[in-house]
Amino acid sequence: MKDVVIIGAGPSGIFTAVEMLRKGVKKDILIVEKGQPVEKRACPKSKTQKCMNCQPYCHITTGFSGAGAFSDGKLSLSYEVGGDLPTLIGEDFAQELIDYTDKIYLEFGADTHVEGIGNDEEVKKIRMRAIQAGLKLVDCPIRHMGTEKAQKIYYDIEQYLLNNGVEIIFGYECVDIILEDGVCKGVRIKKGDEEKEILSKRTVFATGRRGADWLEKICAEYNIAHSPGTVDIGVRVEVRNEIMEKVNKILYESKLVGYPKPFKNKVRTFCQNPGGFVSQENYDDNLAVVNGHSYKDLKSNNTNLAILCSHNFNQPFNQPISYAQKVGELTNMLGAGHILVQRYGDILDGKRTWQKELARSNLKPTLPDAVAGDITAAMPYRSMVNIINFIEAMDKVVPGFASTETLLYSPELKFYSNRVKMDENLDTSVKGLHCLGDSSGWTRGLMMASIMGVLMGRKIAQADE
Repeated sequence: MKDVVIIGAGPSGIFTAVEMLRKGVKKDILIVEKGQPVEKRACPKSKTQKCMNCQPYCHITTGFSGAGAFSDGKLSLSYEVGGDLPTLIGEDFAQELIDYTDKIYLEFGADTHVEGIGNDEEVKKIRMRAIQAGLKLVDCPIRHMGTEKAQKIYYDIEQYLLNNGVEIIFGYECVDIILEDGVCKGVRIKKGDEEKEILSKRTVFATGRRGADWLEKICAEYNIAHSPGTVDIGVRVEVRNEIMEKVNKILYESKLVGYPKPFKNKVRTFCQNPGGFVSQENYDDNLAVVNGHSYKDLKSNNTNLAILCSHNFNQPFNQPISYAQKVGELTNMLGAGHILVQRYGDILDGKRTWQKELARSNLKPTLPDAVAGDITAAMPYRSMVNIINFIEAMDKVVPGFASTETLLYSPELKFYSNRVKMDENLDTSVKGLHCLGDSSGWTRGLMMASIMGVLMGRKIAQADE
């Protein structure tokens, strides 16, 4: 019998255990992780220059620290960025938790430099252009760990947990929960042909975006109160650094939000990577999705960022994650299993992009095995119109952003649409069961997932005082 079992060693699961230790909680804590320790995670693409479709899971998305260690490692230091957790716990308290959690990252070696602060007059000029374009500039200081430095930071956190008595077992996936009289008594986990039960007083699901679909099915099967939320469908945009030079220097990450006509869906920029690289992640059923990251030291000639369109569905439809997956599958089909890339000018001209056109462009793709083609053949009309109109607005903030050779990669999908209903104590409708991080539908990104873990650790400590 364990006191606490945590499913998933992403930021929310990790920081649940970290905070329990910091609060002096003497508990038998077990973390179950489907992937490998952070020091054993490796993507072969750096050598092969193409995705090898690693099985049984993608090392970019799965393993200790989750996708965070391999996707840039940016910590957003404002409660306004990273999901809807502040609406559950309060904005002031969310900011307090961010400041507290940021100090923990610093203790483990995060860079003390914060991007996006100062330069007030230059920020005003960018904000003025954004307002004129019908966009909102969200102020958000950024602590950039960098892909390679984030891995070292999370390795040190991993060793801290192990050295302080936290048990972590790797290579096991959770296949079911143990429910008796409406109370969660533990989980069933599996590794190959081996299957076993883990009994626990508290069970914490922290499965990340990688496990959002699985958690949605668990909620439906066991009537855990939840509701369909928002699903984000979009593209990864890549431009030359010269286009983004001023914004990169002043803000590092320009978080812009708009509601373009005619549909007025929320469209936003996300995960901007100055001098970064476009990357590929693989999910279940060999679904390939695009992402981006940047190293602390190694830089490219390009900047990439996501443009995401939020979709909210009403009755009778209640499967937004499946909807987004179908969009991704159709795009993958057109790219023969690869990420599709298309020039913005070709989209406006109603034609596909050819490889020879990419070869003679000023802008060279940083995803070497992306396939030139036509992303509009798979992207939903509503999403595509929103993205085009948002790019045109962005061009007023960053002149040259909507140039002919600007690259759009697809699909960029964010799987955190299932929202588990819970109270401010992070209690679900099932006693003894808690859900954290991006899979819970309440957070988006490293920092907000981390603070949800901190809060969970505190709640467990307080309940046992």
